[in-house]
Amino acid sequence: MAWEYFDISWTCENVKTKHPQLLYESKLYRILQGGTGIPNVKWFGVEGDYNVLVMDLLGPSLEDLFSFCNRKLSLKTVLMLADQMINRVEFVHSKSFLHRDIKPDNFLMGLAKRANQVYMIDFGLAKKYRDTSTHQHIPYRENKNLTGTARYASVNTHLGIEQSRRDDLESLGYVLMYFLRGSLPWQGLKAGTKKQKYEKISERKIATSIEALCRGYPCEFTSYFHYCRSLRFEDLPDYQYLKRLFRDLFIREGFQFDYVFDWTILKYQQSQMTSVPPRAIAAVAGQSSGMSPIANNNRLSGIPFYGL
Repeated sequence: MAWEYFDISWTCENVKTKHPQLLYESKLYRILQGGTGIPNVKWFGVEGDYNVLVMDLLGPSLEDLFSFCNRKLSLKTVLMLADQMINRVEFVHSKSFLHRDIKPDNFLMGLAKRANQVYMIDFGLAKKYRDTSTHQHIPYRENKNLTGTARYASVNTHLGIEQSRRDDLESLGYVLMYFLRGSLPWQGLKAGTKKQKYEKISERKIATSIEALCRGYPCEFTSYFHYCRSLRFEDLPDYQYLKRLFRDLFIREGFQFDYVFDWTILKYQQSQMTSVPPRAIAAVAGQSSGMSPIANNNRLSGIPFYGL
């Protein structure tokens, strides 16, 4: 349950809930405070029958925006998101924690001056993977239950292997392909129970080669997955390499890192349709201004997006 009032967001859970997680999550936020794209915690405590976590108010989730953009995002938007999302994962890992539930719902855009900043939320399933002082890594284990969201879980997570840094990154790769493709091959599978559904998702995911998953999209996405799956359990990922993969692709495509996301343009177009006379709309549609696409992009970049 969550309420929003002015610039703060309240999240509550009943103190008698079977698996309370707000206290744990509030501690995680405290550890992560100060990181770019980490919401500020204002207060945590008990009010009556509820644990209450008060944080900064943020904008829509990437899942919300994906739906708003007709469930497909452009390569430019995905690459701009990828750069920030890898940074968020890297920061959490640098604090000795795994997120373990990487999905579009757990990344939110900011508001007002921070409308172009990606925030990472929901650390209820996060786990410490190494000792903060000695950096001693947790041991390799098998026969673990699936933690997280099956759609985006890594293959090793499906196989019951203890999660480590590589798994957060593989999950992020599935999120990026979900945005580009519009869906993943293992969505919509029918099963009688949750366990059977997880098994079907696992089977389809394992049977889908990286090449098949990324077919029709730049080879950098294939390289991303091959790299993530090449990592051993305790390996420190080369986050810079992964960011460089996508940054080089971004430059090669001739994109400008102007924070003009698909939803920025869509919101702008909608505002024009409701506020500009029909003749003016027709003129814009006909490109009567004679401006180049780059000039148009620059003009749009000054228009902030404040959420849905």
